Amino acid sequence: MSEKKEPSVWEGFKAFLMRGNVVDLAVAVVIGAAFTNIVNAVVKGIINPVVGAIGTKNLDHYSSCLSSTCEGEQGIQILWGSVLGAALSFVITAAVVYFLMVLPMAKYLARQEARRKAKEGTQEILEVTELEVLKEIRDALVAQRGSGHDREERDGFRGGGGASRPGSA
Repeated sequence: MSEKKEPSVWEGFKAFLMRGNVVDLAVAVVIGAAFTNIVNAVVKGIINPVVGAIGTKNLDHYSSCLSSTCEGEQGIQILWGSVLGAALSFVITAAVVYFLMVLPMAKYLARQEARRKAKEGTQEILEVTELEVLKEIRDALVAQRGSGHDREERDGFRGGGGASRPGSA
């Protein structure tokens, strides 16, 4: 009896890394990291100056004070500008990912599904048409047999259907 050799930890790890979804995930992380730089540049180069037209260019300077004095490190400050900047970065990232990646992919997959269904529908129509033709042939053969059988009975022939044997009346 031969014993099955269990794969080593290294072989299992290699198999795990070579699975498609792990590679796809690694690519997504790298692209996401690169994309973060683009989003940060858009926020710093476009969003912050637009906000800066109203107030300051750096959103981190927007804050509110909850205590009586907020000088330096003294007092309780709420840095809502930092939160607003992070929220804007998130919204911009989500919008770009949705409109440039998710939406086009969804449309592509919907077109592929529609093509597949249309192809299936065509095959189904062909199969139904084939079935209908076979039914028509069957009905025609049944009708032909039925009319031939009626004619034989009317003419006095039964069975055999061939020439009469010699010596039989």
